[in-house]
Amino acid sequence: MGFDRNTVIGFVLIGVLLIGMFYMNSRNRLAFEGEQKRIADSIAAAAPKKDTTAVKKDIAVFDSLKNAQQKANPLNQVVPEAITTVENDVIKIDFTNKGGQPKSVTLKKYKKYDSSLVTLQGSAYDQLSYNVNTAANSTANTGQMMFVPSDIVTNSDGSKTINFKAGDSTGKTITHQYTIHPNDYMVDLNIQLTGADQLFTNNVMGINWQVQVPQIEKDHKYELTQTEIGYEVDGSFDFERSGSGGGESFTKPVGFLGVKQQFFIVALASKEKFSSASVDWKIPGDSSSYLMQTSASAKVKIPAGATATVPLQIYYGPSDYNVLKTYNNGMEQIVPYGSGPFAFVKYINRHLLLPVFDFISRNVGSMGLVILLLTLFIRLLTSPILYKSYLSGAKMKVLKPEVDALKAKFKDPKTGEMDQQGFSMEQMKLWKSAGVSPLGGCLPALLQIPIFMSLFYFFQSNISLRGKSFLWASDLSTYDSIFKLPFDVPFYGDHVSLFTLTAVITSLLISLYSMNNMADNNNPVMKYMPYIFPFLLLGVFNRLPAALTWYYTISNLITLILQIVIQKYIINHDKILAQINVNKLKPKKASKFAERLAQMQEQQKQAQNQRKK
Repeated sequence: MGFDRNTVIGFVLIGVLLIGMFYMNSRNRLAFEGEQKRIADSIAAAAPKKDTTAVKKDIAVFDSLKNAQQKANPLNQVVPEAITTVENDVIKIDFTNKGGQPKSVTLKKYKKYDSSLVTLQGSAYDQLSYNVNTAANSTANTGQMMFVPSDIVTNSDGSKTINFKAGDSTGKTITHQYTIHPNDYMVDLNIQLTGADQLFTNNVMGINWQVQVPQIEKDHKYELTQTEIGYEVDGSFDFERSGSGGGESFTKPVGFLGVKQQFFIVALASKEKFSSASVDWKIPGDSSSYLMQTSASAKVKIPAGATATVPLQIYYGPSDYNVLKTYNNGMEQIVPYGSGPFAFVKYINRHLLLPVFDFISRNVGSMGLVILLLTLFIRLLTSPILYKSYLSGAKMKVLKPEVDALKAKFKDPKTGEMDQQGFSMEQMKLWKSAGVSPLGGCLPALLQIPIFMSLFYFFQSNISLRGKSFLWASDLSTYDSIFKLPFDVPFYGDHVSLFTLTAVITSLLISLYSMNNMADNNNPVMKYMPYIFPFLLLGVFNRLPAALTWYYTISNLITLILQIVIQKYIINHDKILAQINVNKLKPKKASKFAERLAQMQEQQKQAQNQRKK
C-alpha cells in the first residue's frame, strides 16, 4: 500500500509543475534593470507668448484666451491650487483644481504594512489629462489648467457629484464631472465638452494617464512579482507581469487599462471603449517606496458636433473578485485566480472554492478555522480519488510476490541483467488478469493537480485573508516569519516561516509512512524520490502566504490520518487477494489499446533479440 511506482510518478509530476509555477512567479525577483531616473511631470502648456503679463494671466485657461476680451471672463484669472475632498464610507478623494483631477486617493478600510491607510494615488507623477486646441497650431494640456470647482452636490441616491469647469468667452468649455457612489470604489467621470469640434483635431481625444504604484505590503520584491498590467482588448482580457519594465500597444477597442498590485487595483475604463491605446511601465532600480511607474495613452473618438460627453470610470480599490464582478465590465478578470498553463483553474476558484470560502467565512470568525473547514471540504471532495489510489497501492502490494517471481524469471543468472522488455510484458499480463490498472496510482495523483494549483493561486490572491491573524501568524496573506536571517538565500528569502516548516515536516511524515508500505522499494530512484518533494516545499513556500502553508499542513495531516485509517481498517487485504484470484479466472478481452501496446512490446522484444544475435 502507500506509494506505488505510478503514484510516485504522479507526485513527481506535481512537484515539477509546482517548481515550474514557482519559477514563473519568482522570475521577477531577479535583478532589475539599472537605476532609472524618475519621470518628471514635464507636460506644459505650449502657447505663443505675447508678453510677461499675458503669460501670467493665462496659466489657468486656454492659450487662445490671450486677448483683451477674455479679461472679463471670471475663469481667466491666476488662482492658487485648492483641494476639495469628497468621500464615502470606503474611499476619500482629494481633488485639485489644477487639472480638475484627483490628487490623492485613500482607502478608508485598508492599511499598509506600516499601519497607515492605503493611498493609491498621491505622488506628483500621478495625472489624468489630455491636450486641447487653443489657437491655430497651438495646444494646451488640461493637467496645467486651473479649473473652477463647484459645490459638492448630494444626489437622491446618496451619491456625491462635483464639477470642475474651465472655459473662455467664445463659448468653449470643459467640465470634469465626478460622481462618487455610496460604499463604492468606482468613480464616474464625465468629460462634458462645448465646442468639441474646435477643441480636438479629427474629433479624437488623446488621454494621458500616469500612475505611480506605491509599495503597500511589507515584502517589496514579492509584491512586485504580483504586480501586473491588465487590460481588456476587443472583449478579451490579458495581462503583462511587471518584470523589469515593458510596453504594449493596442489597435483594437480597449475596455479598460488597469494596474494590479498584490491586493489593490487602479484602473481606467471607458463605457464606450477606447479606440486604441498603449501603455509603458518602468521599474525603479532600487528598493524605493514605489514599485512601478506606468504611463498610458488612450484615444477616444468624440461624436461629431459642437457638444459631446466622454463617459469614463476610474477604479481605486481592492482586488476583490466579488466587488469587481458587480460592475459588469469584465474587470473581475484582473484578479489572478489562474493563468498560463493553469488558466483553467480560475473557473474552479471562481465558481467552487470562492463561494464555499465566502459561505464559511460568513459563519466562522477565525480565518484560520475557515481555512481548516475549507480543507476538510476539499478532502471530502477528493476522497473518492484518494481511495482509488490507496486501493491501487494495496492491489500492487498483494501482487508483489508474483512480480518478484517474474523478476527472477527474466533475470539472467550469469550477467544479472534484467530482460526488461519481457518482464514488462508479463507484468502487464499479470496486472490485466488480476484486474489491476497500471495507472491506478498515477491518475488519481494527476487528477488532484487542478485542486492543488487552484489553491496555489487562491491563497495568493484572496484579499479576505489580508490582515487576518491566526496562531503566531499576524497576517495570513503573507509569510509567517519567526526568525529573520542575517542574509538572503536565493529562492528562499531572509527569514524562516514556521507554517512552511510544519508543511514540510508533515509531508515528510507522509513519505516515511508511505515508503514503509510501498509495493516495490528496491528501485533506488523510487526509494528516495518521495523524500525530495517535501524539501522542495521548503524553498517554494517560504515566501508564500501563511494561509497556503497552513492549508498544506492541515491537508497533510488529514492525508496521513486517512492513509492509516483506510489501509489499516477499511481495505481488507485478504478480500483483495481473493478478488484478484477470481479476476484471474475470468476470461479477459483485451482492449484495442492493450492489444496495440502488446504488439509494440512484442516488436521491441523481437528487435532486441535480433540485436543480441
